[in-house]
Amino acid sequence: MNTIIIGSGPAGYTAAIYAARADLNPVIYTGLEPGGQLTTTTEVDNFPGYPNGVDGPTMMNELKEQAERFGTKVKIDFISKVDFSKERGGVHKLYTQNGDEIRSKTVIISTGASAKYLGLPSEKRLIGGGVSACAVCDGFFYKNQDVAIVGGGDTAIEEATYLAKICSKVSMLVRKDHFRASKAMQNRLANFDNIEVLFNHEIEEVIGESVVEGIKIKNNLNSEVSVLKITGLFIAIGHTPNTDIFKGLVEMDDSGYIITDKTSTKTNIHGVFAAGDVQDKDYRQAVTAAGTGCMAALDAERYLQEV
Repeated sequence: MNTIIIGSGPAGYTAAIYAARADLNPVIYTGLEPGGQLTTTTEVDNFPGYPNGVDGPTMMNELKEQAERFGTKVKIDFISKVDFSKERGGVHKLYTQNGDEIRSKTVIISTGASAKYLGLPSEKRLIGGGVSACAVCDGFFYKNQDVAIVGGGDTAIEEATYLAKICSKVSMLVRKDHFRASKAMQNRLANFDNIEVLFNHEIEEVIGESVVEGIKIKNNLNSEVSVLKITGLFIAIGHTPNTDIFKGLVEMDDSGYIITDKTSTKTNIHGVFAAGDVQDKDYRQAVTAAGTGCMAALDAERYLQEV
């Protein structure tokens, strides 16, 4: 094969569209979550080309259909092991969960990153009904409403200040008695009167049947429990890149994100490219993932022309 794409989010399907149009005959292995994180998003309002918005599953299905229209083969399967050739022009070996071996001249890794959640049953039930892991993606839907955000790092403060510009009030719940965020980020909070920081607080339960109506929170110093009425809950405690099977083979940073050349999607392995959230810990948007998917396909095409 010429090109194998591992992962089926916006990066994977965009890479497939470009690779297929370049006659690379790409094959996508969807992974355990076909469509990626957007399949858990009820409404996508900020992706170009959808003036009236679109729900996440519909958007991903349309991307899949577009990729297939140009000849992409989509395999509902999971790559569990890889054996990358270290030689330029070498053939890479990939293995499915059933042990089937696939060989390909190029590989595009677009396995994404998974948002970390608190692990509460009530939280899981209301994902898409008011619980979100992306304020930039979903904050608009809570304009002029009261919301809460969980986390004490740079990302939590960045998202809290973003929400404060469009929401009536933002309550920040920080488990410890201090922020993990940098001082520069903490100083941003002084610019907003509608952000309330609740240190030493944790969520015990998300209240609501089909949509978020509030949260039950506990002060972990005195065990006092109270109810905070909100309509949106944003979890900002980090992401985990889905890169376990590539460890020891592809160069990564300390958090497990794949390191790519600054001007391309090239990894340290010849013929292996990375696109989307698996190598992007700063933006994490569908449109930026799609952009790097395009880049990865073009990089793969050029690589194949040169070897």
